Amino acid sequence: MTVAAKLKFPYRYDEVGSLLRPAKLKQARADYQAQKISRDDLRKVEDQEISRIVDKQVALGLKGVTDGEFRRSWWHLDFFAGLNGAEFFEPEHGYNFHGEETRKGGIRFTGKIAYNPDHPFFEAFKYLNSIVPDDVTAKQTIPSPSVFFPNKDAEVFDNYYDGDFETFLNDEIEAYKQTVQHFYDLGCRYLQLDDTSWGMWASFSNKTLKPELKPLAEAAVKAINAIVDSKPADLTITMHVCKGNYDSTWAGAGAYDPVADYLAELHIDGYFLEYDDERSGGFEPLKKIADNGRNQRIVIGIVTSKKPELEPEDFLKSRIQDASQYVPLDNLCISPQCGFASTEEGNRLTEEDQWNKLALVIKTAKDVWNLQ
Repeated sequence: MTVAAKLKFPYRYDEVGSLLRPAKLKQARADYQAQKISRDDLRKVEDQEISRIVDKQVALGLKGVTDGEFRRSWWHLDFFAGLNGAEFFEPEHGYNFHGEETRKGGIRFTGKIAYNPDHPFFEAFKYLNSIVPDDVTAKQTIPSPSVFFPNKDAEVFDNYYDGDFETFLNDEIEAYKQTVQHFYDLGCRYLQLDDTSWGMWASFSNKTLKPELKPLAEAAVKAINAIVDSKPADLTITMHVCKGNYDSTWAGAGAYDPVADYLAELHIDGYFLEYDDERSGGFEPLKKIADNGRNQRIVIGIVTSKKPELEPEDFLKSRIQDASQYVPLDNLCISPQCGFASTEEGNRLTEEDQWNKLALVIKTAKDVWNLQ
């Protein structure tokens, strides 16, 4: 076991996952789509750029590093399309974000949803894990199972189960269990579920969850807990809750109050929650998680990944102090509010801005928790 595997994750300073795609990588992807270069040529560029940004993350001092999701176009659709029984397609419209419509992308169920032992994410993780130093942990991110629930607004369509949600859910849970185990067998010890469902369900509600959303929330708890309860003991599984991240825009706004009871039921090891602006509401709902007896870490995303301006360090420390009224300081961590490029387009920052944001997270955490 490496030194990194003995660290407790989420770490005091952590990151969500995606990083801005460099121009060289974007050009290579465009050339591949235009059939100007081969798949091997594209992979070489991906390998080079992933190696570069891993080195940068390590130099900054991050304990858990990602590949920036550099081999993906979408944070979620690439994963779902890699499962058996699902396929990517382009719908008539993109997703509706605040003042913007995204690029088009969706998923259709064409057969029984099942684990794919040849899922491309496995090879991607093997490369990442092969280049991280022994004292650093390779962090893998995948979309949460609730994001895969059939939903027209989310452009996920059931062309196979004929509305039999329970059969779909059981198939999905089994596919995820086997997928998580495969990541573990490849050496993964830190896995994150990225979940927009909770954030959007909260956005659609007021203080309490709308009655029509409760069955979905209950199904999400069932699926996530079934997957987590079957994991190896030394695999950390966390969850990032997001309200949309595309070209520095967002899809939902609302406090966590309507979903806090459900979040507190999850058996995960830690939460990554957006808290970079008023869209997230107050820290009060976190008390329900803190009081559930599971001693889970809560990462508050108080540094925005949507804007280049750096938050004052004193302001960040005051935010941590505010959160500590509801969660013991020993169970708190900090990170950026989301990834920097949930899709390959990326947010409206430069790569230097991105590294400065991560450096700010690290410096603030070191000061607050007296870390070396």
